[in-house]
Formats: sequence, C-alpha cells, structure tokens
Amino acid sequence: MFTGIVQAIGTIARIEAHGGDARLFVDASALDAALNPGDSLCVSGVCLTVTRRDGNTCCFDVSGETLSLTTLGALRAGDGVNLEPALRLSDRLGGHLVSGHVDGIGRVVAVEPEARSQRWTFEIPLALARYIAAKGSVCIDGVSLTVNEVGDNRFGVNLIPHTVAATTFRTRQAGDAVNIEVDMLARYVERLRAGEAA
Repeated sequence: MFTGIVQAIGTIARIEAHGGDARLFVDASALDAALNPGDSLCVSGVCLTVTRRDGNTCCFDVSGETLSLTTLGALRAGDGVNLEPALRLSDRLGGHLVSGHVDGIGRVVAVEPEARSQRWTFEIPLALARYIAAKGSVCIDGVSLTVNEVGDNRFGVNLIPHTVAATTFRTRQAGDAVNIEVDMLARYVERLRAGEAA
C-alpha cells in the first residue's frame, strides 16, 4: 500500500527482456530508504517487488501482463520514474490510499499555465471514466492528485510548482502515456451496489 506522495525520482538503468517478461533495473540513489529483496516499491504507479539490490540499483521482475497494461513496457534506459516505498503503519497518509495496481493507461491531452500552477487535462479509457469524480482522488504515474473537473472520458487536475519539480511531470508533455489508478473506494462502492442490484 502507498500514499501517492512521490519521495524521489529514479532512473532506468537498463531493461532486460526475458521471454515475454522483463527484468527492470532502477537507479534509486535519490531515494532515502533501505530497500531489500522482498520489499515493495511503487515505480511510476506500479507496485513492484525488489528481487535484488546492487548498491543503489534495485532489480525487479516484471510480468508480461504488467508490461502490457502499464507504461513500463515503453520505458528505456535513462527514463525517469517516480518512486515511493511501501507505506508503514506509522507513516502519515499525505495523499490517498494507493495499491499500485494500475487500472489502465491514460494520455496527457493538454498542459496549460494557470497562475503559478499548471492545469493538466488527461484522457482515459471510457471504462474507467465512471470512477473519476470532481474533488475525488486519482493516482497518475504514482502521484496522488485531486480531480478538478470531469467530462466524458477526460478530466483535469492542477499541479503546483512543487509537484511538477518533484516528479516526472517535469518532463511530461501532451501526447505522453501515463499510468492511471482510480480511487479504490470508488471500485468498492460499485461492487457493493452491483451486489444490491442482484
């Protein structure tokens, strides 16, 4: 479990293909956390398990399904990724509860200045749109954000300068693909309502 509060930006050191799967190596030297094999790390919104650590480089085995359902399959050496270690029970919940189980891939539609902040518009699959609500939470590339407005399969958020500087949003632009995780509470509410209707 995570909070969507990115603690560092890591760098893809290399990616090795393994018969449909992949082995991902991430330079996590900017992350102030002791990671060991078996620990969970949220990598741009995807919960991955550390399988090996060589100095500041963490190794992860990534399944073919994860590669196909997230943006991890498109990463290249040198790309930046948002990093957040797993939540401890004693930690503050600064964002919202994030599982690291990506629901789908969205796309940046527009980035526009708004005072000192930026207004970002995203497009998501229609199947996910019903889970996005104004003033609700959404996790984009591992970043907990508040939804400002919703329309069909698009929604907008505001990013303050700190969020842009402290995450990979500083390198994102219109057309880029992003990992989307909807608020898990919305999914549970839908499931409960479906049970009542049956």
